[in-house]
Parts: sequence; C-alpha cells; structure tokens
Amino acid sequence: MAASKRVVTGTAVLGAAVLGLAACGGGGGSGGSSGGTLKVVGSADVDHLDTSSGYTTVSGGLTRQFARQLFNFKGADNFEDAIKVQGDVASEVPSADNGGISSDGKTYTIKLRDGVQWNTNPARDVTAEDFIRGLKRLCNPAKPSGGSAYYSETILGMAEYCDGYGKVDAKSAGAMAEYQNRHTVAGLEAKDPKTLIVKLKQPASDFTNILALPFAAAAPKEYDAYVPDSPQFRQHTVSDGPYKITSYTPNKDYVLDKNPVWKSDTDSLRGQNPDKIQVTMGQDSPDVVQQQMEQGTADLAWDQPVPTAKIPSLKSNSNFKIMDGSTSNPYLVFNTLSPNNSGALGKKEVRQAINFAVDKTALVQIYGGPDVSEILNQVIPPRSVGYQQFNLYPTPNNAGDPAKCKQMLAAAGYPNGLNLKFPYRVSSNHPKIAQSVQANLKACGINSNLTPDTNGTFYNTTLVTPADAKAGKWDIAAPGWVPDWYGNNGRTNIVPLFDGRHYGPNSTNYGGYNNPEVNALIDKALTAKEEDEAASSWAAADKKIMEDAAVVPFMNQKYPIFHSSRVSNALYLPQFQVYDYGQVKFG
Repeated sequence: MAASKRVVTGTAVLGAAVLGLAACGGGGGSGGSSGGTLKVVGSADVDHLDTSSGYTTVSGGLTRQFARQLFNFKGADNFEDAIKVQGDVASEVPSADNGGISSDGKTYTIKLRDGVQWNTNPARDVTAEDFIRGLKRLCNPAKPSGGSAYYSETILGMAEYCDGYGKVDAKSAGAMAEYQNRHTVAGLEAKDPKTLIVKLKQPASDFTNILALPFAAAAPKEYDAYVPDSPQFRQHTVSDGPYKITSYTPNKDYVLDKNPVWKSDTDSLRGQNPDKIQVTMGQDSPDVVQQQMEQGTADLAWDQPVPTAKIPSLKSNSNFKIMDGSTSNPYLVFNTLSPNNSGALGKKEVRQAINFAVDKTALVQIYGGPDVSEILNQVIPPRSVGYQQFNLYPTPNNAGDPAKCKQMLAAAGYPNGLNLKFPYRVSSNHPKIAQSVQANLKACGINSNLTPDTNGTFYNTTLVTPADAKAGKWDIAAPGWVPDWYGNNGRTNIVPLFDGRHYGPNSTNYGGYNNPEVNALIDKALTAKEEDEAASSWAAADKKIMEDAAVVPFMNQKYPIFHSSRVSNALYLPQFQVYDYGQVKFG
C-alpha cells in the first residue's frame, strides 16, 4: 500500500488537522484586501515538485497553487467542511443518484468543467486525456509515486501498465513518453475531451478521495519532454491553477505570480488573492521563523512548527490557533517477529501487559498538554471513518498501572521482566517520549535500551528492513502516522499499518503484525459501495487490532499554527497543515 505522507519537520508521517480553534479564536475571517506579496519562510525544499511523486505537506501546499485535480478540498475554519470532497476540474462529485457511478459501483463517469486552461502559448483547455496522462505518470521509473498503489490496486489494468513501465529506461524522457503514449490502461478512457470514464477492479467507496490526492493532478503534454521531477522539469512547470511558478532556485526560493488564464468561475476551491507568493527557504530554526512572523517580516511558516515552548504565551494571541487532528502520532509499535526474550513480543499477552504500563498523560504533557494533544486508546482516531471510542486497557487517569503490567507479565511467563531494544528519533520531542516510555517500562520490570537514530534512517532503514526485524535488531519503537486524507480513510489509516499481507521491504506495517481476521475485515471494508458500510468493518478491525495489542496508541496530535498580524482570511488545509496561500488576504 501507499505509505502516508512524510512531514518535513521531523514529527511524523503527514497530515494532521481538524479545525478546533484555540480559546482565542481569531486570525481568520473573510475581511482584508487582495494584492500584495505573501511571504512564506522555512527550511527545506520540497521532496518532489512533480505532482506525480510529491509526498510531503509542503509539496502539497505548493503544488495546489498551480496544479488541479478532478476532486479536491477547500480550506475552511471547521474540519467537516475542510475534508469534504468537492468537484475541482470535475463539474460534480459522481454518485449513483446522478448517474456518475454505475449500479455495480465499478464505473465512474466524470464530467469536466468548461473554461479550465493550461497557461501555454496559446492557452488551451484541460482535457480528460490530461488526467489520464497524469495518472499514467504515477509509475514512471524515474521518480515513481509513493502513492501509486492507491491507483494500481483500484483502477482496472493499472497494475499491469505499471509493471511494464517499470522496465523502461529511467534516464530517457523520450522512452518514457513513448511508453505512456503507446500503452493504454484498461480502466481509463477519454470518451471525449470533457468526459473521463474510470473502471475499477471492485467497488471502492473512497475512490473520489483517492482522485483528490495531488498525485492525480492533470499533466500537460509538455511534460513528456522531461524526465519526471528532474531539474529540467522543475524549471518548466505548467499551470492550470491560480498561480504559476515564475522563479525557482533550488533550496533557496520560489516566486509565484498570478496565472492570467485562471478563471475564478471555474474554481470554487482556491483563490488568487495575493499578487505574488514568495517562499524563502534555508531557515532551519523554528524559533527564528516564529520571531519573523511575530515581527511581520514573514507571514506564514513553510515547514517549521510553532515552537512548543512558545505555545503557552501564544494562547491569547489572535494570530494563533490550535487545529484538531485525526492522527496516531506518535505510537508504540511492537516487533512481533523479534526472537529476543524467547519471542516474547510475538505473544499478545505480553503486548497487552505493556499497554497497561504507559503513562499517556505524561506523554501528552511533552507535546504541550491536552490543549495540543489528546490521549488516544485505540487505532482509529476521532474524525476518521470507523471511529467508535473504547479503551481495552484503562488505567487511573490514563497514567499507567505498573502493578497490573507486572502481574500480567508474570502470568504470561515473564516474572523477571524483559530486555528490549528501543531505537528512537533524535529530533523534536522524540527523545523525551522515548525516555518517558523507558521509565514506564522500568516501573513494571522491563529494561529498554535506548539507541538514538542519529543518521535519519528511522523510517528509511531501521523499521522497514524485514531481515533486521527478524534478527531482533529492534523490539519497540515510536513512529507516527498521519493519514493521506481524512473522513473515509481506512485505506490509509488501517491497511498500511496492520494488513499483514503487505509486510515486506519498506512496509509501514513495521512490526510484521498479521491476523487473518483483520485482513478479512479490511477486504470487506475496501469493497464496500458506501462509506457507512465500510465504517462498521473498519471499527471491527480496530477492536480486533487492539485486542491483539498490536500497538500502544499514545495520542492524537493537534496542530498549532500561527500567522503574521498582516494576514486575514486564513483558511486551513488539514491534509497539508498549512493555510491556503491563494486564499490569504491582508489587513
């Protein structure tokens, strides 16, 4: 399965948000004036500028300004509105009632709006073929998309097409363009320039969410001339959105100006309020970025979080908000394949004991307290599909119960405790989280050896190498997970972490958890025609996963965010953890 987006601030894997305002409220609103230059400041460049492969919060927030999908979301001041799938280039969201979805749930007929154009010379309409090209580019061999599985596992013939594409010369733009243009995907058809037909392998109630991801943006024929996401590509982006990139210096800055062929009456989801958007990179200190916004020399943060130490003093500031989240970030994962301690972590009774050990209240305090993070006792967080609150491992005030942990360990055959290998990330609050959990485990007789992951290999090597897991190179770890979309998102919340059939190199089912009952519930949910039908299966899977104690959930992180006093009409995009740049006004 596709892995969830990576945030660039080192806190976890993408996404976060829900728009619960801090007590102060303020800072948004529809007032203010258009025009001026929006100044965005931060640290690092995007992972990929090409929509086919961009997979970070900052790449999504940036490409939204110049690339459009069939479906999308609109920035808002409440979570429910911000996660509602809406037509972007599609004239409406297809349904069985409007004839857009066939009775068997496997054929989507999508009508495109008139008047959406590329800023080419001369300008020309965005067509159904452009969306097919965009989808075909996902599995290019040069920079294949981390989200390609969402499409190859749903669209008829996409997997076969991608298998062949992977054998093409990754250094030749010509060879890749030739493959794309000469090979078809069985499930993709441009019936006419304004009608796209998509056929699925099986019903998928979340398919419009999948087509709303940045990966599924339209791609103009001009992109055939470049190796995907190459330096040459990055200097020749084409826009069908409200802005166009007019200047780009890698790792230094972006300048976006208004796209003159964009028409507001073709786009109800974006705005073109600032005259110019200036993104300045190279500032690695969150404290400095925060200071610049407070002084008014910057307006928005690009990739730096509000410093945790600043949050108490900002709560009365009208430019500060705390957005609710729908994440499991961080959480404790067990290496169920570890041979250490005679395979103890492969036994659910041992994992259940450890679920009683953790002081979650203390962990939440590390992130700034309950205003900033809320305790989570299950896999599915609030505001995601299938959420039904329960707690199989209650402790007084969620502060842990070391005596119960000890008792259960002894009953499981480990009266003398365990010795666990515990790698941890060295950035942000992760060292403090590891130390707190280490102390909790020690109180119930478990020794954990903390090892810093100083080379940034935590997600790229340490947790995703099956041979290392099976060799017992680690026993427990504290990664984070933020889904690629919100609402109907079991495919990106449950499947990547707990479907044992996907375990292998680079799997995000880090601990190798596998239960056929859970896998069957996943299959039932994925093939549901309606979200409500899927929700009951996801909820049942959550309950079973927690009965097996596959993980110890810690918290659902909220997302503190700040903007300068110049900014008004700040509308939040949960999936990118940013305000929508084009909607911002001043004054």
